[in-house]
Amino acid sequence: MRESWYDSLRTIRGVVRSLRIYYGGKARRAAMHSLYGEFVRPGDLVFDVGAHVGDRIGAFRRLGARVVAVEPQPALITTLKLIYGRDRAVTIEPVAVGADAGVIDLKLNIDNPTVSTASDAFLRAADGAVGWEGQAWTRSIRVPVVTLDALIARHGMPVFIKIDVEGFEAQALAALTRPPPALSFEFTTIQRDVAAACLKRCAALGYTRFNAMLGESHALVHPEWQSADEIAAWLDALPQSANSGDVYAKLA
Repeated sequence: MRESWYDSLRTIRGVVRSLRIYYGGKARRAAMHSLYGEFVRPGDLVFDVGAHVGDRIGAFRRLGARVVAVEPQPALITTLKLIYGRDRAVTIEPVAVGADAGVIDLKLNIDNPTVSTASDAFLRAADGAVGWEGQAWTRSIRVPVVTLDALIARHGMPVFIKIDVEGFEAQALAALTRPPPALSFEFTTIQRDVAAACLKRCAALGYTRFNAMLGESHALVHPEWQSADEIAAWLDALPQSANSGDVYAKLA
């Protein structure tokens, strides 16, 4: 079904809102520079999986990295092309990432495009949950899916992969067999089981050091890097109101 003009207007409004939130002031940019500077050096390759409106792309580029930006939503693909389309160090992949290549239904949140998802379990978990009031996924589109290994074969091994795909993180990691030196994945307190599955997969891939950040703070929670069991216990103990954040994993 074609998108109505009203839905198109709502999507544009949602994208503009996200741009205002995620392209914040100097303090936010400085915090992102400090955080990602621990993983990225000039000339490095980075994958931004779930690039959304591209604020992380900006951070990686300021650090001098080359970026493969992975994003399946048409409105956000257009946004990324408008912002980074002339940057030869940014490659935009208009696909989703999952456990198998093919196609998948992407459920669109028209008013808040950055929380669109390919996960039915995510929708069930968000339904009626505190902190997710008013969120609605009202349209669905078919999008192509590739694996992380396929992206690595196409573009080379990155030094860092950021994964933020709204409850689909475990599926994205499931097909990764060639781990980069470091990666991050988003977690939510409404789906702690997804975070647990991601931690288990990371441990199987050989990651031994873990840390985390809450929300959009861009500050690591723990002064010392933790084991998988320690991060798992920390995630289990989080109050529901913590809502979301990211786990970071290093091979060594």
